[in-house]
Amino acid sequence: MYKYLLYILCFYSAVAFGQAERGLIRDGNSEYEKGNYSEAEVNYKKALEKNGKSVEGVFNLGDAYFKQKKADEAIDQFRIAAETTQNKEIRSKAYHNLGNTYMDQKKYQEAIGAYKNALKNNPKDMETRQNLAYAQMMLKQNPPQQNQDQKKDDKKDDEDKKDQNQDQQDQNQKNDQKENQQNKEQQQKDQQDQQQKQDQQQQDQNEQQQQTQPREQRLSKEEAERLLEALKNEEKKLQEKLLLQKRKGKKMKSDKDW
Repeated sequence: MYKYLLYILCFYSAVAFGQAERGLIRDGNSEYEKGNYSEAEVNYKKALEKNGKSVEGVFNLGDAYFKQKKADEAIDQFRIAAETTQNKEIRSKAYHNLGNTYMDQKKYQEAIGAYKNALKNNPKDMETRQNLAYAQMMLKQNPPQQNQDQKKDDKKDDEDKKDQNQDQQDQNQKNDQKENQQNKEQQQKDQQDQQQKQDQQQQDQNEQQQQTQPREQRLSKEEAERLLEALKNEEKKLQEKLLLQKRKGKKMKSDKDW
């Protein structure tokens, strides 16, 4: 019978792990067995920061990912564990768990391949052999619909191409209409700009002509009469003042204002 449950594995390498790394892995294992898979994940990651080559840390991180339904991450970790370890038993169990992850995703062909790799490294593993048989049965009951799906895909591609061609023709027509409209609007704008330029030139010319005219020519008749009257009044006042001084017989001072 197929088992979805994964188990924490405790591996001991010939090379001693650092104390800090081993402590983090033990903490991760403890959290895992309590069902605290996210906390276990954190501890395994910290252990791998201490030693990125820790097969135990990689493998158990894959288990923690699997328990949290992080299938893609779990697959990556089990592959790394299987490809980096020199221990056949560990490699077999990594492929076993990789097969379990594929089965959980209903990827039966991939699961079969993983179980076969597990059996190559440990032919006596009966649990893996049972899982392989189960995966083969599930694949037989759920054969891939590649051919039928391919026909559907081909038909859909043809329809998509036809739609794309029609869309392209429609788009080209719209582009042509838009371009013609833009050209027409541009011509109108150019004509308006030209007319405005001519009007502005004419206005500037008129203003220039007005500015060059003598000031006397711009005086109105009323202004000219008022100016003339003012001059006459000033002349009369001056004559009266001179006459008054002459009668008094006083000499005018040259520095006195009139």
